[in-house]
Amino acid sequence: MFRNTFQSGFLSILYAIGSKPLQIWRKNINNGYVKRITDFEMQSSVIEICGANVSTCFLTCPSNPKQTLGVKMPFLVLLIKYLKKYFTFEVQVIDDKNVKRRFRASNYQSNTRVKPFICTIPMKLDEGWNQIHFNLTDFTRRAYGTNYLETLRVQIHANCRIRRIYFTDQLLSSKSIPAEYRAFSNAQDDNGEEQYQNQLNNDPNQMQGDGEEQYQAEYEHQQHLEEHQHIEGEEHEHEQEEHQEGGEEQAGGEEEQQQQGGEQPAGEEQKPEEGNAGEEEQPKEENAGGAGEEQPAGQ
Repeated sequence: MFRNTFQSGFLSILYAIGSKPLQIWRKNINNGYVKRITDFEMQSSVIEICGANVSTCFLTCPSNPKQTLGVKMPFLVLLIKYLKKYFTFEVQVIDDKNVKRRFRASNYQSNTRVKPFICTIPMKLDEGWNQIHFNLTDFTRRAYGTNYLETLRVQIHANCRIRRIYFTDQLLSSKSIPAEYRAFSNAQDDNGEEQYQNQLNNDPNQMQGDGEEQYQAEYEHQQHLEEHQHIEGEEHEHEQEEHQEGGEEQAGGEEEQQQQGGEQPAGEEQKPEEGNAGEEEQPKEENAGGAGEEQPAGQ
């Protein structure tokens, strides 16, 4: 179908928005359905395929069994919503040995099995919308040791919702891909992906500058904390000094009171001897004798 067309950028084989989104697809539905509905999270039209048995309910492209896609782009991208049910898809390719190989990915298988013509791969899906990147070149080389040439057929089985299926020649960051070519399980994954890609796109000088600014901010914050602690320590020491000075003053006052209390009796004992100020204290016997002798002289 596309072998003779110029292949570059993005090549869609299914887009849910349009008059005939399944124009090049063939339906094979048993005990199930395929219909276009409006998804609440996506706020847009999507294709929903559901069935009781995943092997008997699927869409295949191209619709004509005798035709092949002829897409040489190495990356297959599927915008799929996980419905918490069994889901599988299959891609048929041809390698440089002119051998047709099939890769089947499913969420109900736990081990990888490589057989001569088919390789089954386990797949883990997140709740909500998923963006599945399938590297056909890498899988062909790792599974069979050959080189990928082109994709022949794509088959999508129940149960899932499809927003878009396309091929691309290279994987770009989510910020570089147009909005209609990407989908995520929630807005947080989108923001996280963009933040991660921005970090990868930053040059070393820019990343180093960001690190220096962060280090400077942390250093200033630490200096502020140390200065605050230092001020609090000085205030605490000042309060301790004032408390200690108050205790010393109180102790000094008590000592003065004790001294005054101790000098009071001594003063009363020394009152009769106020006239003999400056003279040395004499023994009691001498004072008594002297007083007897001085009494006639006073008369």
